[in-house]
Amino acid sequence: MRALVIGGAGFIGSHLAETLIKKGFHVTVIDNLSTGRKEQVPKDATFIYHDITDPTTIDLIAEGNYDYIFHQAAQMNLRKSVEHPAWDAQINIIGSLHVLEGAVKGKVKQLIFASSGGTCYGEQQHYPCDETHPLNPISPYGVAKVSVEKYLYCYAYNYGLSYVALRYANVYGPRQNPHGEAGVIAIFAQKMLQGENPVIFGDGEQTRDFVYIDDVIEANLRVINYPENVAFNIGTGIETSVNEIFRLMNAYFDNRFQPVYAPPKKGELRRSALSYQRIYKALQWKPKIALKQGIIKTLQWFEKHYATA
Repeated sequence: MRALVIGGAGFIGSHLAETLIKKGFHVTVIDNLSTGRKEQVPKDATFIYHDITDPTTIDLIAEGNYDYIFHQAAQMNLRKSVEHPAWDAQINIIGSLHVLEGAVKGKVKQLIFASSGGTCYGEQQHYPCDETHPLNPISPYGVAKVSVEKYLYCYAYNYGLSYVALRYANVYGPRQNPHGEAGVIAIFAQKMLQGENPVIFGDGEQTRDFVYIDDVIEANLRVINYPENVAFNIGTGIETSVNEIFRLMNAYFDNRFQPVYAPPKKGELRRSALSYQRIYKALQWKPKIALKQGIIKTLQWFEKHYATA
């Protein structure tokens, strides 16, 4: 079976490409390396350097004879999306439309889309929320994710495109980029390993649902060939504050650090937690890695790959 992982040089995409190869798939990776790293692409994968905002993406995908497409590519800096919404839409909406066009033209069996439960719902009305919760994004990034989900529905209705949208919570783990604005655990890890106090925007009591990378990859594998076009939340259902993340990570370093507080950023949610009951009932998926265990695994990886202070 042939699988295309778009964004396969990035954090989630590289883990996914690696696992698909182990499962016997012939894997092709498309990535423009804007945030991904070439060395993270598995050596047994075919790598194509390409930007999906280029209209040639349509034919590039159509001619690849792929059975499955895993669309992991995105401009994922929420704060930049607030500052530059048109730029965000060019990548996350127009680029994704090129992918959908290519998928239809190439007659792929299924497209699995990395959506965002953390931003699609906006400020939640209840916690944890399920997939029937209203979609009220408060950032252009979230608007783009919702838009692509709507386009998927449209393409399924009009062209028979089979898809699953996975609404990720806050994914963390080894290989996460500590240099962006997304991924507080990775950002804190690098700061602490450099001997610096981490910066917390706002009062730190804002909550997120943190789900470990291995659980996310397992969810992607579970939905392959799922017969319905559907959205699934991929989270733990547990709220954890940024202050608590700092405390858990600081304990690993014998409590050597103090947080530095800064003003909150526009477009960021106050609270977020996702129910995973729909995918559990459908496919028996549930998160297996507890937060403390996942943080330790992540910090151990960062210690090996980033110089300590």
